[in-house]
Amino acid sequence: MNQAKEYMMTYEGVKKLEGELEYLKTTKRKEITEKIKSALSFGDLSENSEYDEAKNEQAFVEGKIIQLEKMLKHANVIDESEVPLDVVTLGSKVKIKDYEFDEEVEYTMVGSAEADPMNNKISNESPVGKGLMGKKVGDIVEVQVPDGVSKYKILDIRR
Repeated sequence: MNQAKEYMMTYEGVKKLEGELEYLKTTKRKEITEKIKSALSFGDLSENSEYDEAKNEQAFVEGKIIQLEKMLKHANVIDESEVPLDVVTLGSKVKIKDYEFDEEVEYTMVGSAEADPMNNKISNESPVGKGLMGKKVGDIVEVQVPDGVSKYKILDIRR
């Protein structure tokens, strides 16, 4: 029997998914129902692009609802009070020096389900995330990235 994937998440990430799920189940479903009703009033469904578009949107939203429910059902929430301060793990906030750009950056290590690189939340499954996991303050990490090798020094680890 195959095992369902476990989604490592922070409490904040779970709350965000729950909010999105609630929005899709209530507000978005009502909006789509109204679009379908409106499109049905145009008559002939065989040439009704509004109806086709609304039904496609409905299928997409229902698929997204199923996906979010599955992720929440199999979520393993990280207890942030148990995040160690001596090594990089899920839930850690890691300050690093990026040698390529000669700058300091702080990342939050999260599971793949809540990765958001634009907001400095990187997945433990990403190349940089994998490279940082298990490392300590002072460690220098070289990570194979698509355009070569990036080098980082871990400056600080906190919760």
